[in-house]
Amino acid sequence: MERVTRIIDKTLAVFLMFLMSMMVLTVTWQVISRFIVKSPSSFTEELARFLLIWIGLLGASYALRTKAHLGIDILPKYLKGLQRKLILLLIYLLVIAFSLFVMVIGGYRLVDLTFTLDQTSAAMGIRMGYVYSVLPLSGLIMIYYSVVAMIEIVKNGEN
Repeated sequence: MERVTRIIDKTLAVFLMFLMSMMVLTVTWQVISRFIVKSPSSFTEELARFLLIWIGLLGASYALRTKAHLGIDILPKYLKGLQRKLILLLIYLLVIAFSLFVMVIGGYRLVDLTFTLDQTSAAMGIRMGYVYSVLPLSGLIMIYYSVVAMIEIVKNGEN
């Protein structure tokens, strides 16, 4: 399980770096085409918006793994021993429930609906189901990372 986690960590980190690089290049090109060339690119604003969606959701998954989320340690930092373990396990159970019901199930329904309705983006013509597919993907990653964190809490006592 540790090997799989390391592979997911590395893949997610590299993919997020790629998406951020694409975002920088896209926004840079938008500024250049608008103010220097005086002919704004038609697709860059939409692409930047889609990249931001992917970066935000996958970044939230990565933040969960690296324990960079704001609210996760507010209460546990004041507790010790068994109380701390129990509250951390409860927090991760709530993260799993949210990820499952809102992101995975709700996200899957959104993706399915947009594919069924054949919604496409205005400037790029991309099917919106592909854009929204990051919702269930990110939810699954969050569930996996939460289970890993719970196992670490039970095994080691700390997270």
